Amino acid sequence: MGTVTRPEKWHQQSSVATRPSATARQPVVSADTWIMLAAIAAPIVTAAALIPWRSQLDTADNALFLVVIIVAVASTGRRMAAATAALVSALSFDFFLTRPYQSFRITRHSDLITEILLLVVGLAVGELAARGRHHRDAAWQSRHQMALLHSVTELAATGKDPQVVVAAAASELIDLLFLRDCRFTAHGTEGVAARVTPDGHVTVGKETWSTDDLGLPRNVDLPVRSGGWLLGHFLLTPTPGRPVSHDRLLVAVAIADQVGVALAAEDSPSGLASAGAPHPGSSPEQPEP
Repeated sequence: MGTVTRPEKWHQQSSVATRPSATARQPVVSADTWIMLAAIAAPIVTAAALIPWRSQLDTADNALFLVVIIVAVASTGRRMAAATAALVSALSFDFFLTRPYQSFRITRHSDLITEILLLVVGLAVGELAARGRHHRDAAWQSRHQMALLHSVTELAATGKDPQVVVAAAASELIDLLFLRDCRFTAHGTEGVAARVTPDGHVTVGKETWSTDDLGLPRNVDLPVRSGGWLLGHFLLTPTPGRPVSHDRLLVAVAIADQVGVALAAEDSPSGLASAGAPHPGSSPEQPEP
């Protein structure tokens, strides 16, 4: 089984589809822009403010003030901003605080070492902060996904009306998979070539679609199963080009399975004990082609 790569035509169509409208309200300056401006301006202002005391303070002491600025910028978790702060700090240290002043020449070996250390420390701190931010974001995403699954599971476990479970699941799937629309059908899905498999992959025919890179293809079938029987389908309308991780697809499969349990229980008071019996209007689950 192969893997679908990003076709040029799909890339162009996705870019057009996700372009914001001219009338949409956009923030004047984003947080990333402000942080980048601070990464450039703060080291210059700090180094200039130290000019009256540069003859009383050792160059290493002056460098420590700039290290504080680098760490403050790096704490935002923006790798590029931290690298920029490190570079601007090194240049500001050289220009304002080392002899000859107001020049980028370096005449003392110790000043050169201090400047190199400023740059290295800034890059290292920025990388560590960026990784920490990534791990925090990943942890939050996992908690959010589990909360979505739990809400549907709780409805199914407490015996809510299957239609309520279906409606809740559709809403959660829109949030989980960044969909434009999601609807449930108990009928066939003729004409829908893309399908979410039980192991959380998306296939188009015999090919595996790379959702981490391409996002979901147009019109995806998420089967609803219980006890080996196919009870319905969630038809997913994705946001073009929006990446969807494999973990999110696994949670989507689990949500659909919870809907299957609720639908199977609707006509079977014994619930899972009789899940192997055919559900009215259902069909045996077909193996992947």
